[in-house]
Amino acid sequence: MTPDDCDPMAKARAQWRWRGKDRPPFADLPAQGQISVWDFPRPPELVREVREIVVRWGELEVARTCAAWAVRETAHPPTFYLPLADVRRELLRPAGGGSFCEWKGPARYWDLINGARRLAQVAWSYPQPLAGAEPLAACIAFYAHDLECSVGGARVFAQPGGFYGGWITPELTGPFKGEPGSGGW
Repeated sequence: MTPDDCDPMAKARAQWRWRGKDRPPFADLPAQGQISVWDFPRPPELVREVREIVVRWGELEVARTCAAWAVRETAHPPTFYLPLADVRRELLRPAGGGSFCEWKGPARYWDLINGARRLAQVAWSYPQPLAGAEPLAACIAFYAHDLECSVGGARVFAQPGGFYGGWITPELTGPFKGEPGSGGW
């Protein structure tokens, strides 16, 4: 028995086979100018995103920033964390529930509220992130399923599945975690 066998965090982190060092044989080959999500590392890296990010809920602008963090992890399109200072905070309400990421820590969920309109658990944050994810403490991320989100003027598509919050931009190739059959990635 190794010390990692007794440490739940180490055990959770050790479960991933693909770590960005090698692409699996089923990964799409990127064309010129494209990036394979299979080249992203695990544990994930935090990269400053300088392209403008806009989040809209119908006609309502929820956020606009050029200072987001992109969390890039093997098999996932990046998840963009926007500084709370660049988000219309009056639209946010704490939502019930939570989750835990072995890389980022305990997540808190948020609803968007505008008058009688509500989008439940459409955003999340890490107010007390784990070591290595500290820049995310004053940021929030949005699921793109029910919102219109863009990066550098390009509309994004939501990562498949209901749990993951990555945004698929035109320069990315997959396949992406969340698609049917991707549970072991």
